[in-house]
Amino acid sequence: MIKKVKAALIIIGDEILSGRTHDANLNYIAKWLANLGIILDEVRIIPDDGKRIQDTVNSCRSVFDYVFTTGGIGPTHDDITALNVSKAFGVRFSLNKEARKLLEDSIGKQNLSDARLRMAMIPEGARLIKNPISGAPGFQIENVIVLAGIPVVMQSMLLDIENRLSRGSKITSEALHVFTGESHFAKILEEIEQSFDYLSIGSYPFNKSGSYGASFVLRSQICSEVTEAKIMLIKKIEETGTQWFSGEAPKF
Repeated sequence: MIKKVKAALIIIGDEILSGRTHDANLNYIAKWLANLGIILDEVRIIPDDGKRIQDTVNSCRSVFDYVFTTGGIGPTHDDITALNVSKAFGVRFSLNKEARKLLEDSIGKQNLSDARLRMAMIPEGARLIKNPISGAPGFQIENVIVLAGIPVVMQSMLLDIENRLSRGSKITSEALHVFTGESHFAKILEEIEQSFDYLSIGSYPFNKSGSYGASFVLRSQICSEVTEAKIMLIKKIEETGTQWFSGEAPKF
């Protein structure tokens, strides 16, 4: 039986939208979720705006099994994610004793300034997500998981929640590439994809160092579909007189 578990990612931060900061979390989270059999089905990037955070969290949590957010849980005035997630759920936002203790243990009680205490403010009823890097925790409230924006911190938080997530059927993937334009295979790809219930085929053109072509990536939660579809695709490519190569195209 196929079990589908879908997630959305909300990337929060003016610095991402302005181009000042390059987001490094999306790729990591997508791969991490795929390893758990969780499909990252939608990604939104929004500014540090309270109403936008509330509306986006509420619209996503009603549709997806899990909603992940990154960014906006630090100690400064523009770190407003936690507060507005609390507002989205309509729960009290207050200093969490456990979160405060985690900060004290990490940086020392004498270093716990008012600014740092902001990072111990947590929505009522939320479960903390440990942060072994700097101590300031993330949190989970129902199906919404709030993580730091700093990549190394975010990645360390994922280790704490890995075993609490409901997993879906893992996705199997196979790839091959050709040094011919993807338009030559458009109809073939569509016909093969439509021959299977769960199969998806991605076509990714490349043009590097004078070489151009396309990589075809076949994905399904049923392993046999990928195997059968790949055999079909290879046969049809060979019928066109085109040579194919295993795997995605190398980086030139």
